[in-house]
Amino acid sequence: MEVFTAVLLGLPMTLLVTAAAFTIGLLLAVPLMLGLRSRIRPVRLLFRLLVDLIRGIPPIVWLFLLYFGINFGGLRLDSLSAAIVGLGVIAAAYLAEIYRGGFSTLPAGQLEASRALGLGRRTTFVRILAPQAVRTALPSIATFLLALLKDSSIASTIGVTEMVFAANTFVRQNPGTAGLTPFFVAAGVYVVISIPLAIAARRLDSRLRRSA
Repeated sequence: MEVFTAVLLGLPMTLLVTAAAFTIGLLLAVPLMLGLRSRIRPVRLLFRLLVDLIRGIPPIVWLFLLYFGINFGGLRLDSLSAAIVGLGVIAAAYLAEIYRGGFSTLPAGQLEASRALGLGRRTTFVRILAPQAVRTALPSIATFLLALLKDSSIASTIGVTEMVFAANTFVRQNPGTAGLTPFFVAAGVYVVISIPLAIAARRLDSRLRRSA
């Protein structure tokens, strides 16, 4: 029972890192997606390079760079901030591609019809194109959230007291008796959280496919 309590103490931090990074990703992905869809070729190539660069570097390297490498006049990110910012930026790059894919599935007639009605570009984007694209992309977004939940365990490498960190701490404090039990407990908690998300993502995908 003690091992369960010790590991579950890290659950709120796991959920906090996941939720905060996902929120940052959802918001930051919008300008990235717009850059990827820009009609200006140099701008489009610049954003493509940026997104590929972010996705090409392993998450743990980003966290190390932010936590150990940033120091401006004594200002340094703490472990939690570095984890949230790092995973948030990574999430933004992946979600930008998901958004772009959602927009690419829209029929060209949607834009032409909007122009025929005299709607402005902003109104067309916000009121017509974006809702349809997000609806198409929702299953992929839900799947990415599931992956981000598991990737939040990487934050333990820079000292964030989430579940894997809590499990590792318990093992160190009880070297003769703990064994691998704390890590099995942490894995079980991840499964308990992940399975409902996975089921919801599959049902959402099936429902949207039927409605299409």
